[in-house]
Amino acid sequence: MLLKNAEVYHTDFTFHKADILMEDGEIKSVAPSLPGTGEDLGGLRVIPGLLDIHSHGCVGCDWSRGGEDNYYKMARYYAENGVTALLATTMSLPADTLDSIMHELRAFIAAPRKGAKVLGINMEGPFFSKEKKGAQNEANLIDPDIGLFRRLQEASGNHILLCDIAPELPGAEEFIKALKDEVRISLAHTAAGYDTAMHAVSLGARHATHLYNAMTPFTHRSPGVVGAVFDSDIDAEMISDGIHLDPAVVRITFKVLGPGRIALISDSMEACGMPNGMYELGGQAVTVKDGLATIASGSIAGSATNQFECMRRAIRFGVREEDAIRAATHSPARMIGMQDRVGVIAPGAVADLVVVDRDYDIKAVYTAGERLA
Repeated sequence: MLLKNAEVYHTDFTFHKADILMEDGEIKSVAPSLPGTGEDLGGLRVIPGLLDIHSHGCVGCDWSRGGEDNYYKMARYYAENGVTALLATTMSLPADTLDSIMHELRAFIAAPRKGAKVLGINMEGPFFSKEKKGAQNEANLIDPDIGLFRRLQEASGNHILLCDIAPELPGAEEFIKALKDEVRISLAHTAAGYDTAMHAVSLGARHATHLYNAMTPFTHRSPGVVGAVFDSDIDAEMISDGIHLDPAVVRITFKVLGPGRIALISDSMEACGMPNGMYELGGQAVTVKDGLATIASGSIAGSATNQFECMRRAIRFGVREEDAIRAATHSPARMIGMQDRVGVIAPGAVADLVVVDRDYDIKAVYTAGERLA
């Protein structure tokens, strides 16, 4: 398939007039003028399909509740909304439940299908601080356990690409040392101060989960985990739905870290794509009203916003559109080592593309070179 006369988001993270040739599910060529007759996009923009590395669910479904039909339903919703790849994200649950989920996800990841591709798993919990548990179920929180992680990684078929931990917990230092070359370790749901967080970075932690949320804050006398992220070279996720963070914080963080170190995420839960009402996350009841999802304690419980809308809102908040796109595509792909295959429009990459107008309204989505009907 040949797409003609488009404004294409190139590997230099800017837009250029170009045509795109797709064959056998991959991008074969990107050039100012390719021979042949194709679909004339009339100057519409083409960006890479988005990659959400932190999403629990949508349309009434959750990765942690299983069910192949539910998984397919979610994959369709993500793709329809411009998210063509993701990491299925789990919650703090009992070990046997997590083991079962890992087996189900392993089978789904291997299954051919249309819609968004699940590239792997983000294991969010259960190695978290009770003080900063957020919407994680306290009854399931435990200290970092190397043996349990390896058991779950085996069950997943080695598809766990992110593992989130609180670095102040007993066993965290040994956990990071033992596993830093086996999985990308992220600081999350943590009461750690700056020094503890920096020590975790020195040991091999490379990531911070939903920056600012469920962690010690940044202040001028106690910089906390946020200060450690600013003062190191690790990467950070950020939820730019306008609920988790003030728009000014989104703009400031882009200025401090740059788009290459930020992954815009949704942290979406089953209420994403659904009306106001009662839902569930990690076994806890969640009330959703006008985009705000909370549990009984008042803690925010993920988001009801998809990643594409988070990207649009970041642009509306004043982030350069090219930077917001990068943080929703190439940057998260780099963080999981897949930047040559997804999140980029270049020869050899998977032909996952989103056609948009200047307001970032979606006009078409291509997954593996096929237009989503």
